[in-house]
Amino acid sequence: MIGHLFGSAGVVEAVAATQLRMQMDQSITHGVEVIAPKRHLVFAYYLTGHGFGHATRAVEVVRHLIRAGHDVHMVTGAPDFVFTSEIQSPRLLFRKVVLDCGAVQADALTVDPVASLEKYFQMSVLPRASVLATEVQWLNSIKADLVISDVVPIACRAAADAGIRSVCVTNFSWDFIYAEYVMMAGSHYRSVLQQIAEDYSHSEFVIRLPGYCPMPAFRGVIDVPLVVRRLHKSREEVRKDLGVLDDVKLVIFNFGGQPAGWKLKEEYLPAGWLCLVCGASDNRELPPNFIKLAKDVYTPDLIAASDCMLGKIGYGTVSEAMAYKVPFIFIRRDYFNEEPYLREMLEYYQGGVEMARRDMLSGCWIPYLECAVNLKPCYEGGTNGGEEGVDIGLVLHVQDWLLIYYKIQLLERIVLDKQTKVRRLQDVMVPGCQPQKVPGNDILVSDWYTLAENKLGLHN
Repeated sequence: MIGHLFGSAGVVEAVAATQLRMQMDQSITHGVEVIAPKRHLVFAYYLTGHGFGHATRAVEVVRHLIRAGHDVHMVTGAPDFVFTSEIQSPRLLFRKVVLDCGAVQADALTVDPVASLEKYFQMSVLPRASVLATEVQWLNSIKADLVISDVVPIACRAAADAGIRSVCVTNFSWDFIYAEYVMMAGSHYRSVLQQIAEDYSHSEFVIRLPGYCPMPAFRGVIDVPLVVRRLHKSREEVRKDLGVLDDVKLVIFNFGGQPAGWKLKEEYLPAGWLCLVCGASDNRELPPNFIKLAKDVYTPDLIAASDCMLGKIGYGTVSEAMAYKVPFIFIRRDYFNEEPYLREMLEYYQGGVEMARRDMLSGCWIPYLECAVNLKPCYEGGTNGGEEGVDIGLVLHVQDWLLIYYKIQLLERIVLDKQTKVRRLQDVMVPGCQPQKVPGNDILVSDWYTLAENKLGLHN
């Protein structure tokens, strides 16, 4: 019943243990007939202002929704080509609004914790009342049926104020990332953290991606496999387009499209190697063994055609490296608590090697490149057998939920409790991986949420 809604029954098999399907079966057992809604749905999809990775993973969710005949309004500052290169449909609409700032970075590896909190305060806290009023009015004007957030806090509160359900799709939440920043910036920013957690608590649940951080603010969780973009071309086709022979080694230099102005020199690479450079400025001169890529290039094809990737850890880079079994040489980034959890996942599947930042900047690349090409990444999960490449039917979980939503009094009779086997997120930690801490401050995640619960009455 569910599979035909997306035209690919194979996607159902790719998503393990569909908790919401169990819930739907229970509803049928109790004499409630569940059928698909007769009209198309309208989704408002909010993306954080931090990084390309959120936009690139949203592409796959949006593609499934559009293919199912629904309308999707993207609320994002990301360039349209990220979506239109994959989706050409009048049902895909864009609204250029950014409601959060993420982490403020001086370059691809340098995060400014204090500036991040201050900018969020200026963007989302001071104008909060007017932002909420504007979003509520807009959501009602487009007659939105569901808000999806990745992972904009205030979008969840705006949805609640508009009387619309919301879900989040993410591997981290900003309250967890900012918790470390508050320890540096001072306790006067603590209310920002508490407000973010309170906003998230208005969502129904979080659709949690692999490599996740603790996210205690959410009331429930549904785990899904990796969500990554599909491949358009084979390794052979990409290399032919680039004019690169099969015996040439390729490394892709991928730092999220942020031009850092680092020096790149011919001697950084071993003989017989070429480097594909993402995000280089138009006027940047590169050595002959470095190839400048266009800003709108489709990076999944280039990653899959490379022998290894050099970049920073983020969900987009890690998920695509794992999915295409490309060894990943990564540089650590301070003050971003998402990193340890993604790193743990990457190394578990034997796909990563850390390069010291000083070695990257000084050009001591050769030992790392030689080490990387000998790795054997072994991630085998989360592929859609109905399509080439990697394409996870994450949105099936949302669709299953909506089937119930339209037949059972707008979810009034549905409770995300033990019967649905939706797991609690309170005090969840990834085994063997601890968050980064500010020296001299040993605050635990649970402390923040106990405090927030007492002051704001958070849902647990």
